[in-house]
Amino acid sequence: MTNPIQTEGLELATFGSGCFWCTEAVFQNVEGVEKVESGYSGGKVKNPTYKEVCSGLTGHAEVIQLTYDPKKVTYDELLEIFWKTHDPTTLNRQGNDEGPQYRSVIFYHNDEQKRLAESYKAKLIQEQIYDRPIVTEITPFSVFYKAEDYHQNYYNLNGNAPYCSYVIQPKVEKFKKVFKDKLKKE
Repeated sequence: MTNPIQTEGLELATFGSGCFWCTEAVFQNVEGVEKVESGYSGGKVKNPTYKEVCSGLTGHAEVIQLTYDPKKVTYDELLEIFWKTHDPTTLNRQGNDEGPQYRSVIFYHNDEQKRLAESYKAKLIQEQIYDRPIVTEITPFSVFYKAEDYHQNYYNLNGNAPYCSYVIQPKVEKFKKVFKDKLKKE
């Protein structure tokens, strides 16, 4: 279980949008995001393993937990990236990844995050951005369990692996094109 000690001025955000390897790879590129950890949240099993989460029986979703500087990137901007880098209309599925562990979910850490997440979702529904209903859960954060070490920084360490080449790399490239103004300065 991880209950991070917050550095003054930094905040947390926790998102589930399918495979955490993909989500981690996207958010690692965002200016103002200081740290991204892959893990599990939203379930009933304490200290779950990847194998247990993959069974779909723990109730946990694969998530990323971001530590970010709100002076450099706002929670609203993080929400925009979250909504635009996955399909929030597929229940318990992203691409070929299927099961409740791949659900679309925002775990809010305070009332302001809840308000912003619900407002953004309502705007997408009102503007009929998607042809199907949005199934993204917006739920209070309770606990984050950091995934095993081999899941951390996965894309950067395994970029030549087939899953990275065929699934993650195109998502990262699309993100970089769409969100040029949000990229970390090199």
